[in-house]
Amino acid sequence: MCGIAGYFNLKSESSPDRELIGRMVNMIRHRGPDEFGAYMDNICTLGQARLSIIDLATGSQPLSNEDETLWITFNGEIFNYIELRTELEKSGHKFKTRSDTEVIVHSYEQWGEDCLSHFNGQFAFAIYDKKDKSLFVARDRLGIRPVFYTTYNGRFYFASEIKSIFCEPAIPRRLDYKGLDEIFTWWTTSPPRTAFENINELEAGTFIEIKNGRLEKRQYWSMDFPAEFDSGRNLDSWAEELHALLVDAVRLRLRADVPVGAYLSGGLDSSTTTALIRNFTDTRVETFSIAFHDKAYDESEYQNQMAEFLGTNHHQIKCSYKDIAENFPKVVWHTERPILRTAPAPLYMLSGLVRQNNFKVVLTGEGADEILAGYDIFKETLIRNFWAKEPESKWRPLLLKRLYPTLPLSASRARFYLETFYRSGLLETEEFYFSHIPRINTTTKIKDYFTDEVKSQLKGHDSVGSFKDHIPESFYGWRHLLRAQYLEAGSLLSGYLLSSQGDRVSAANSIEGRYPFLDHRIVELGARIPPWYKILGLKEKLVLKKAMKKELPPEITERVKQPYMAPDSNSFFQKDSPAYISDILSETSLKEAGVFNPLFVSKLSAKCSRLYHAHLSFKDNMSFIGILSAQLLIDRYVDNFSPAVSLSENSYKVWHDFSE
Repeated sequence: MCGIAGYFNLKSESSPDRELIGRMVNMIRHRGPDEFGAYMDNICTLGQARLSIIDLATGSQPLSNEDETLWITFNGEIFNYIELRTELEKSGHKFKTRSDTEVIVHSYEQWGEDCLSHFNGQFAFAIYDKKDKSLFVARDRLGIRPVFYTTYNGRFYFASEIKSIFCEPAIPRRLDYKGLDEIFTWWTTSPPRTAFENINELEAGTFIEIKNGRLEKRQYWSMDFPAEFDSGRNLDSWAEELHALLVDAVRLRLRADVPVGAYLSGGLDSSTTTALIRNFTDTRVETFSIAFHDKAYDESEYQNQMAEFLGTNHHQIKCSYKDIAENFPKVVWHTERPILRTAPAPLYMLSGLVRQNNFKVVLTGEGADEILAGYDIFKETLIRNFWAKEPESKWRPLLLKRLYPTLPLSASRARFYLETFYRSGLLETEEFYFSHIPRINTTTKIKDYFTDEVKSQLKGHDSVGSFKDHIPESFYGWRHLLRAQYLEAGSLLSGYLLSSQGDRVSAANSIEGRYPFLDHRIVELGARIPPWYKILGLKEKLVLKKAMKKELPPEITERVKQPYMAPDSNSFFQKDSPAYISDILSETSLKEAGVFNPLFVSKLSAKCSRLYHAHLSFKDNMSFIGILSAQLLIDRYVDNFSPAVSLSENSYKVWHDFSE
């Protein structure tokens, strides 16, 4: 994992701006603090902040082909680079390093844009072709590694993080209210939109090619489901294929010239990846986990159980309310968007624990829930669709109680609450967003706190329909479970989970996360597995549990799924809460920002303060966290942004300047 940055002149040539690229790279040095590099000519400038993982000695960037006509800056990993290198050498390509970066360059020479279909990896890279004066920018299939871009004053700017682009002081820094509208609907924006005006995010599975001053963007991969499923194969057959692919995905993701660890949450997914490391490789397993002082969120009992079962050298950090409140501004700085839960804050602490133990790489279990239908939203969708066929049924909605048997309410109140909550939009079964209606209704409460001016500017903007443009024609022919999977993988996975809880909080501490479940072969297999082998009755991820039955104890494979969560608004109303909270939510700050109604926010804060020790609704929790994070974003990026100082030329290990 690294940080990439640069710019490309769209029309006329100009002398390279050495100061600018120095600021852009320095701004994201947390992503790659090991060494820095830059390439410059009068058309293109590429920058690199490197986290050295593969080929520590000769893998410096930017890097070129043999005749120095192609130059690349690259963030991520190509896990099958060894196999690709062998294939390319047979075709006559000559290599000067042992890096996966050079494999990308020669693959691009060999196959052009189709090189992307050959890669098994997680990546964002830019290749400059000096011969035809073009730029090629690409992102991996699932959007694991980020890349943002904008065009301004005849230049195309790009970087791993938005803060790097903002190092060009002429580029305006303004919130995009439509972006906020979408975040407060789906938890994320519909790409290419971001939380900032005219700053775009390259979509997952997409590339941009710039040539002759024209920018062309194309999608090369997307998640898909078959029209018909193979009903002739039994569960054992699917489980065996899944197990074999998982073993290979884990094996590939252990390729590194530095130690590799693993997160161990105590759940099925992280336990799976850790067990496969131990059982099918010779890697010495070191594991890392987060525990909570608040027992309602703590899974340390299961973490310790799995660490003992697998014999790992286990490291654990404990998170308090105070830890969340103190780290929250740092998290928002790195996520570069409002967030609706505090869950990224403990993960930020966890990646810090990994770094303190001198690791740079960890394997994690993200993606399994989206690919193999592990989330409650999938079971909710099945129940709601079943209920919608007889909406007046008294017993069909009772199935919801089986999903939430520990709801802290009396039986009658729990039934009333669940029926009321999940009945909303019950008959809208053919709407593309049917599966997500309950979540949308919860999240959109935040928009009640907008000022009248913001509400006026958002008139006519369809935040719910914003994701409709990304839906394939075949979508409406799929089962409801598959539609829900597509939406979850297409919105929350890349836009929130892999961003705010993945890349951003790990990169903040110079840690690279690797995700075996997001090997594209497993994603494509997961799409072909019949839905009845993902969820049977209300038992989720059936095929994975079958695949791992011999590897894991039944206490893990059969335990009730506990979604990863962290204490939310109550973290900010303790006796020792940081002063920034009252400052950022003061009437003065709210009026200056102009996004949220100060009176409404004051009432919400008073309610959260009064009920912080009791049960606060999901809507109020999300509203408070969303408003607090948005205010922090405005403060750090719009009002008080401070770009990094430029790196000096002697800071660069690689420096190519052909501007003379």
